[in-house]
Amino acid sequence: MHPSGDLHNNRADHHHAPWHTMPAEIIQVDNEVPDVRTYHIALTNRDDAAGYTIRPGQFNMLYLPGIGEAAISASGDLRFSNPLIHTVRAVGNVTQSLARLQKSATLGIRGPFGSHWPTMECHGKDLILVAGGIGLAPLRPVIYEVVANREWFGNVWLLMGARSPDDLIYRSEYETWRSKGIDVLATVDQASSGWTGNVGFVTPLLDKLDLPDPSQTTVMTCGPEIMMRFAAQGSLAKGIPVEHIWVTLERNMKCAFGHCGHCQFGPHFVCKDGPVLRYDRVFELMGVDSL
Repeated sequence: MHPSGDLHNNRADHHHAPWHTMPAEIIQVDNEVPDVRTYHIALTNRDDAAGYTIRPGQFNMLYLPGIGEAAISASGDLRFSNPLIHTVRAVGNVTQSLARLQKSATLGIRGPFGSHWPTMECHGKDLILVAGGIGLAPLRPVIYEVVANREWFGNVWLLMGARSPDDLIYRSEYETWRSKGIDVLATVDQASSGWTGNVGFVTPLLDKLDLPDPSQTTVMTCGPEIMMRFAAQGSLAKGIPVEHIWVTLERNMKCAFGHCGHCQFGPHFVCKDGPVLRYDRVFELMGVDSL
């Protein structure tokens, strides 16, 4: 085994060549918070849909002809791969153009790409999910997997943060998650009228957790890199082994299969070796400014 984990087993094979663009249609758009929407996208070719599978943490390239592509992680229940669910913040040319599309609009999809969250390795163990802002989107498929197979996991905590209560995404689902035995803890940078929850950074929520056995606990975190670093450091301080801590990285991905070099991160290509990576492989790199 590779000293930092079996990279092959942390990746899901797919049936599509990486340059093959599948035709698709938007069948539903959900407004989450300002500038964030969730798109339900159906693959319109029957053969594409039949051969497509994706794992939690993997991403697709969403292609708008004449505009470009954007790498977007899956954010839905991946037991059902058609339609595909992607939650997108409008921050660049492609995503801002996508935000202007409505139901019945067409686009192209390439994928799936990248590594995935190691959910199979968490069976029988406790699980901590730490999300910042829209970083909850790539973790949501893990939550759905837990909900569908609750007996496979031990204690499950979801720690999530946002700038304000109005910036918390998927709010209508929190009570369902709690009813399935997931301890949902939210915090905000700035409270608004009526907010009775935590105020402050998401990472101190780790201090509130009473872990039965840190050595049998896995942490998955997605959000701003500084938040993920603090979440990882807090997890280590609680005795969670470094090889049980996973992060997902975001870089400017163009080709999605390690050819163009745009997403190089030290010795890694985020599109191919990531976006989900074990913390001990990247912690030194994450401390380098502007890398």
